[in-house]
Amino acid sequence: MKSLYKVLVLVMLGLLFGCNSQKKTTTHSHDGLQNHSHDTDHTFKTTNNYYGNYELEDTTYGTKTKVTVNGDIRVMVTNSLPNHETGTFPNQGNPNTIAAQNITYKFPVTPKYTGKAQWMREPGIALNGIKFEPQTAEVVVCDTGENYRVEAIQDVIDLGLDFNHAHVQPTGAYHYHGTPTSLISKFDIGQDLVHIGFAHDGFPMYYSKSGQYKPSFKLLDGTREGEDCTYDNPHQHMDIAVGGHHDGTYGSDYEYVAGYGDLDECNGITVDGKYMYLVTNEFPYVGRCVMGEVESQEQGPPNGQQNGQEGRPEPSQIIKHMDDNKDGKLSKNEVKGPLKEDFTKIDANDDGFLTKEELQKVSNNRGQRPLGKKTQVEKK
Repeated sequence: MKSLYKVLVLVMLGLLFGCNSQKKTTTHSHDGLQNHSHDTDHTFKTTNNYYGNYELEDTTYGTKTKVTVNGDIRVMVTNSLPNHETGTFPNQGNPNTIAAQNITYKFPVTPKYTGKAQWMREPGIALNGIKFEPQTAEVVVCDTGENYRVEAIQDVIDLGLDFNHAHVQPTGAYHYHGTPTSLISKFDIGQDLVHIGFAHDGFPMYYSKSGQYKPSFKLLDGTREGEDCTYDNPHQHMDIAVGGHHDGTYGSDYEYVAGYGDLDECNGITVDGKYMYLVTNEFPYVGRCVMGEVESQEQGPPNGQQNGQEGRPEPSQIIKHMDDNKDGKLSKNEVKGPLKEDFTKIDANDDGFLTKEELQKVSNNRGQRPLGKKTQVEKK
């Protein structure tokens, strides 16, 4: 019996150590972090509370993001490599390759709500160090003076977005233009609201899986104006017909209507007494402004537009586009469309040319009306 007992013990020990040796994995915890596992192929440190200190390190994707709260400042040091699967880059619509960055972001721990919308080209940063940059630099320019800023999420121009509604800048910076699908899956802990980032004013950014919070933007009625319109980038030239109903191809197709939905003009809302921003599946996808105090290096929205409202060409853009003989001013033979019809009204000194200063004066007098549209401005 004793010999049989020894044999059984040896067999059980052999099976135990044999199973454990199949995969080299250790489970342990770090200060402030939940239990997790490391193996030789994949490392991912995480926590359910991203309001405190945390570190994301994913050897599969190369992610290295560390966040430290020091007093009233949240400091994020990141290489801005996503901690999830992406599309293939370069691709037909995006010729750039994802590359590591070296960036430090700082956010106030105690944000201060002002209620005054401030436009931001880059409103916030995801928890993994990837920036949200909802608008694009792509513009359709018309010979009749209009220009339209192209939305990233549309069907007219291929900008190479992947399934995370993201693509890559020439610097190699991967960035989100809309709902970051894979990021949401990574940070989903089972609740409807998934914490996915921080805006630059310090308020958190969330995604609602049920979509219960609706934006307050709606498509404009009527049709767009503009003739002989083109889109150009270093790789292609396209003739674009901008006429037709506002369908969401351009930011100017939408208008903000207070109370139309649940969210404010920055896609924000107060939930359980706490203000936050929502990333939504509908326009504006990611808010284009912030409602809290922020030290911004941005000097204002591109071409004076805010939250996707209609792009207004600057006088310098108009001259550059129409100045065929490159003399820095426009003759009546060079201008087109409504600008040609209003030529004598804009030509304040009756010298037969339109200068940048004359165009700027008319632009200022019109307030929100874009240059290149008909106007009743009279010479004094």
